Amino acid sequence: MRKKIILTGGGTAGHVMVNVALIPKLKELGWDIVYIGSHQGIEREIIGRIDGVPYYSVSTGKLRRYFDWKNFKDPFNVLKGVWQAYRLIQKEKPDVVFSKGGFVSVPVILGAWLNGVPSVIHESDLTPGLANKIAMPFATKICLTFPETKQYVNADKAVYVGAVVREELKDGRAEQGRKMCQFDGKKPVLLAMGGSLGSKKINDALRANLSTLLAEFDIIHICGKGNIDRSLAGQKGYKQFEYVNEELPHLLALADIVVSRAGANAIFELLSLRKPMLLIPLSKAASRGDQILNARSFEKAGYAEVLMEEDLTNESLQAAIHRLYENKDRYRKNMEKAGASDPLQTLLAIIQDTARR
Repeated sequence: MRKKIILTGGGTAGHVMVNVALIPKLKELGWDIVYIGSHQGIEREIIGRIDGVPYYSVSTGKLRRYFDWKNFKDPFNVLKGVWQAYRLIQKEKPDVVFSKGGFVSVPVILGAWLNGVPSVIHESDLTPGLANKIAMPFATKICLTFPETKQYVNADKAVYVGAVVREELKDGRAEQGRKMCQFDGKKPVLLAMGGSLGSKKINDALRANLSTLLAEFDIIHICGKGNIDRSLAGQKGYKQFEYVNEELPHLLALADIVVSRAGANAIFELLSLRKPMLLIPLSKAASRGDQILNARSFEKAGYAEVLMEEDLTNESLQAAIHRLYENKDRYRKNMEKAGASDPLQTLLAIIQDTARR
């Protein structure tokens, strides 16, 4: 008898990509797959490209740590989403629900619990995000990327899995990336990205240093939706993308060094590809500080150079990029020592075991 799984997660690409990695493996095992996301989140766009995965949307609300009038309305949106998810799960009758997090996952995990359906959560960051904190008491298993996270969750439910990385990222071809960017191959390549939504601070700092950096590097700039600078479109050696999907493996294969935010999924993907990285984590003023903890963990392991957002200036960015490039071989050697486990297979086994029970 075929098994069925409901996947959920969204808001940013990081809350979707583990699901993207799981889908082909689940299909190989003969599972039926359904996705529940938000009405207009990035997950709808990403999952919509995948054949054979029906997509349903539910109401959700952002749980903010600051005052906003929407805070009074969004709890009702979440309750509405719980009811919608409850009805969908009742109709689809899955054997298990898997959540990658983000605010849309809260109604889905609660809907599963109300239906008596077991659920598995995967937490990417060193400390759990607010959505996962709310959902975890209702989950059956909690899978962790960092072993240190165990101290923040119910130890009886927690399982250390590691970072799940999409296998297709390892199939990139540098020459194909070079053709996409129309680079001549005479300079090393710097890739800069600020997460799926982009980062104005990283974009502005990079562009302020463009003429100086272009003397040494060809630059790929993944700048986020709506952040293309048309005035720089013809600049030789500088290629801008709003967001990339199929192109990403080839662009990563081409890159010699990477400037990035410090979201857990992104930095573990860079680690798996042995890409020396300069991490500029979101500040505590703009986040709960999870990226700072991620970045410091990688810095301590010798995988990354770290530049705090509060210290980001034209001069500090240039200096950090030069340090990174000069020490790239040392960073690669440290990354080679990282464990060669297979988190994706471990996660699949946990999902299958949870569904059987």
